Amino acid sequence: MFHHILVAVDGSPDADQALTQAIDLAESENTRLTLMTAEPQIPATAYLTPAINALVADNHAEAEAVLRRARDRVPEDLPVTTILTDQPIRTALIHQIEAGHHDLVAMGSRGRGAVRSALLGSVSHYVLNHSPVPVLIVHAEHTGHVASLDTAVAA
Repeated sequence: MFHHILVAVDGSPDADQALTQAIDLAESENTRLTLMTAEPQIPATAYLTPAINALVADNHAEAEAVLRRARDRVPEDLPVTTILTDQPIRTALIHQIEAGHHDLVAMGSRGRGAVRSALLGSVSHYVLNHSPVPVLIVHAEHTGHVASLDTAVAA
């Protein structure tokens, strides 16, 4: 049914559970995975500080670590590609869906940080409303290891 699944990862519990679900799907259907994350966006005012180079380097290292941990969870027999972008994740995901010929997107319902989500808006909501392919949105139960799945198909 699915041939190429794009998985948005950010190290949050919801994204981790989305990766688990995507791996299960990929294993059952012999599907290729692409794991994607973005470097956190730095506010323009931060570029006025002398510590900007360290901040940029730290953000890049953190994003690489998130991607590496996600890649390490994928079984060796599954084909997987990793993408680290410095573009805003919302538009980068939509661009990758089209450029990579993905037929499903798996992602968590919430990313890291409620404040950041409130300020920037929900990435999952944006992707759901702009994706030309089905989107699997996963919500991890934070009190246990069970996850609920919300699936939606973007028109």
